[in-house]
Amino acid sequence: MTGRRRNRSTFLPRLLTRPVRARALTTGALVACVSLATGCGIVPGVTGGSGDDDPIIVMTWAPENTDTTNKPGMPAFARAYARWVNSQGGINGRELQVLTCNDQNDTVAASRCAGRAIEENAVAVVGSYSQHADSFLPALEGAGIPYIGGYGITNNEFTSPLSYPVNGGQPVLLAGLGRTLADSCGPVTLIRPDTIAGDQLPPLLDSGLTAGGHDPAGDQRAAEDATAYDGHAQLALERTTTDPTRQGCVVPALGDRTGTFMDSFRRAREDYPEVRTATVLGSVDQTTIDASGGASGPYEGSYVTGWYPQASDERWDAMKDVIKQEAFGDNRIDPADAGVQTTWIAYTVFKQVVESLGDGEVSADTVTDALDSGLKVTTGGLTPTLQWESQDELAAVGFPRMVNAHVTQQVVRDGRLVAARKGFTDVTKTLQAADLA
Repeated sequence: MTGRRRNRSTFLPRLLTRPVRARALTTGALVACVSLATGCGIVPGVTGGSGDDDPIIVMTWAPENTDTTNKPGMPAFARAYARWVNSQGGINGRELQVLTCNDQNDTVAASRCAGRAIEENAVAVVGSYSQHADSFLPALEGAGIPYIGGYGITNNEFTSPLSYPVNGGQPVLLAGLGRTLADSCGPVTLIRPDTIAGDQLPPLLDSGLTAGGHDPAGDQRAAEDATAYDGHAQLALERTTTDPTRQGCVVPALGDRTGTFMDSFRRAREDYPEVRTATVLGSVDQTTIDASGGASGPYEGSYVTGWYPQASDERWDAMKDVIKQEAFGDNRIDPADAGVQTTWIAYTVFKQVVESLGDGEVSADTVTDALDSGLKVTTGGLTPTLQWESQDELAAVGFPRMVNAHVTQQVVRDGRLVAARKGFTDVTKTLQAADLA
């Protein structure tokens, strides 16, 4: 079983010095995916070498074709981005070569993906998703390869000195959602995966709830690969309908299985008083809402916390143009998917980093140096300006690498995911007050 519970990870920052790019690698670290059959691929038609005109090699990985959360749109979009940027003359005149790998929601596969990035001399891992940061980040750190724009699913991404997150990951989504629910909900119940990553969710949601003077949420663990959640739906409804004076709120945060939970919830809720649902982007998007019935579906009226503006915002037009030009008809790539959006932003960051190097060498070390030197990166208003300097504000609660603690507040209205509040909300102070011990 993948992603299952082990010893709970700590939120304390890891005290690591800047790694030196390793020349000697263990045999295990170099186990590589060698064909598409084993989960890896590359953008065809690009060759390698050792000169200044050689392609710039990066990697993007995510789980595909598993029984749990899948993000096939992330590597698919990365390949489309490479085709697009190369059609524009590359980056500083050099072609971009994107390696991809299926991490299979498995610790061994995630380690193999990192091993291949090292073996292929990738200068960065860009726009990726994995629940197994403890399996791949040590290898990347040892080789000096930066991890740019991970999905933010694990706390390791906010502690590793070679991680450069573009959003606040699950911490800001749950804290922001909790703060919203504190003002409008009676009893709150969180349904989350019974995994290491899932263990991190309750205190984050509670940080927002308690900041608004609300009691902590009920913590309900569930298998992340279940085919039905009838019992969980009934238990959540029982817990959230105990106060007849205030409407309760049910918060499913089960990734790809959130839709499965909502199917069970739709059937069970007929026997209970009305409750409201709320979740975070990544567990639901516009495609999910459409597939579940739109305005007549179970998500109508739900609060949804996201990292970025809603998918209909014109600030996504540049990304949509890339998809239209290079991946039209590829149904793996959904412009409303938070993984695809994160990959676009991560590659936007990487492109600006390489451009800042001018005619100089592009390597893992020079990319890291540029990021660490205080380079400011803009994303067309999709995030605040990003800059990875020493972060003291959130280091005390275990997130020294978090540079973007902003969220957007959205709501499902008439079957559409729309902004509930204009602009971004900064949840830095909410996180600072969180009890994450």
